[in-house]
Amino acid sequence: MDKQDPIISFLMREKIVDEKTLESTLAQQQETGQSLISILNKENLLNEEQFTRVVAAANKIEFVNLSPDMVDPMVAHLVSYDTSSEHNLIAVRKEDNHLLVAMSSPLDLSVRDQIEMKTGYKVVPLAATPSAVRQAIRYHFSVANVTKQTIVSMRMKEDASKSVQQDEAEQKSARVADAPIAKLVSSIIRGAIDGRASDIHIEPQESDVKIRYRTDGILHSAIDVPSSAQLKVVSHIKIMADMDISERRLPQDGHMIIRHHGREYDLRVSSLPSIGGEKIVIRVLDKNASKWSLDAVVLSPDDNQKFRELVSNPYGMLLLTGPTGSGKTTTLYSVLQLVNTPERNIVTVEDPVEYRLDGITQVQVRPVAGMTFASALRSIIRQDPDVILVGEIRDFETAEIAVSAALTGHLVFSTLHTNDAAGAISRLINLGIPPFLVSSVLLGTVAQRLVRTSCSECKQTYQPSEDELKCLFGESCPNEKVELCRNSGCESCYRTGYRGRKVIYEILCVSQTIRRMILDGAGDDAIKQQAIREGMKTLRQSANDEVLNGLTTLDELMRVVDVRRD
Repeated sequence: MDKQDPIISFLMREKIVDEKTLESTLAQQQETGQSLISILNKENLLNEEQFTRVVAAANKIEFVNLSPDMVDPMVAHLVSYDTSSEHNLIAVRKEDNHLLVAMSSPLDLSVRDQIEMKTGYKVVPLAATPSAVRQAIRYHFSVANVTKQTIVSMRMKEDASKSVQQDEAEQKSARVADAPIAKLVSSIIRGAIDGRASDIHIEPQESDVKIRYRTDGILHSAIDVPSSAQLKVVSHIKIMADMDISERRLPQDGHMIIRHHGREYDLRVSSLPSIGGEKIVIRVLDKNASKWSLDAVVLSPDDNQKFRELVSNPYGMLLLTGPTGSGKTTTLYSVLQLVNTPERNIVTVEDPVEYRLDGITQVQVRPVAGMTFASALRSIIRQDPDVILVGEIRDFETAEIAVSAALTGHLVFSTLHTNDAAGAISRLINLGIPPFLVSSVLLGTVAQRLVRTSCSECKQTYQPSEDELKCLFGESCPNEKVELCRNSGCESCYRTGYRGRKVIYEILCVSQTIRRMILDGAGDDAIKQQAIREGMKTLRQSANDEVLNGLTTLDELMRVVDVRRD
């Protein structure tokens, strides 16, 4: 054993492995020819910090126990966020013409050369653990920190140009071109994507502009921007979305496509004039069609099988119900992908078309131009379709044409707004469709909700109280021990306690018995009870199962499911 070897010397000095283990590892090194570090890592003999320390010691690189406060905020931004995030590194400080960069892979010479070319500084690598570097990046490139720096830059520029008078149009152009504004808007959008937000709300208030993100269906405050920057931010977004920056009195719509971390995102922008100024809402759409797999959306094996059986019918109608934002479009797209074969002609009419699906003709509703659901549906039927998706049945005319299409040999999918699966049947009848037609064409109705799933990092189990057990089981509480989970909130879930969402379903398959009940004018409750006897699991039961399995919390069940109806 060569105790002069820097790796062996470090391992022994730090007492990371005992002498016997070290001798065994050295013997394995001689036998296989692998490096000592590779063997130690492969055998899981080192934790993250020890591995980084060993690499640093072997290559005479300084190891730093990195924390966000060690990083100079201005220096951090000398290396772009994209480079920092892609290679997991962050610029820490400057010393003369040297730039000290904390890296989880300090031996990566190509990225060091890349930084030197872009900054003009000589890079001095520092070794740091991957998790510590990620934490520093998250802190220094967060929306809040970028906003602070942007506001400082803006104020400095404004102070320098106070003596210069410009008319309103010139001021607008100059402000939109400001690098700090571009940086701020980019940070707001990037922060939303990194935070898995579906929507960005930019809301003018009296004293400031509030930026909020909708993540997992819930709005969360992100940052406040001074009201003096409102016009600049809105104008910049409008230019990016190809909207008219001079029109501030009427609502507008636009969109832009950006790339982030190698992925393409479609941003749908909507402006709404308000008393304090224009409110902007940006819908963030990930242009990744792989998510439309039924197996990825409908995770329950029983529910998955029921969907497959329903869409295996050659014709008929399947209706999805649920409130806005409950994931109906996602489910419909996953079902469409299931029936999307070269032998079928599939046409959709939607408002709006949110995602492009390969092999499917998608039609956008345009009421101003006379293109309504009903008029589009009439034209679609003349296009020899096999499968038709109607974004939403809102009136008798649309319902009548959709039912007629299902009767004449087409497979029709659509959505309605009702509280449960049985309610979709009475809703169709209330729109004016005769019960005998409803019973003839309906294959099934599906109610769905999205429940937030507990963050795996901060989830904790506990013994529920008697009231909580009653909420879950009613008066028939089980004798065996029950454990539920709750969440404390952590950095991983942005202190919400939840990370991601899961769909729960109530699938009502229309049997012969239920068809007769529809013909006889049976009410929703009677049809629902019959469906339960035939094996339907209600939304409440589906949510209960997720709570008992520890995937979500009782609080989330109460938020999503109307327990008074079950």
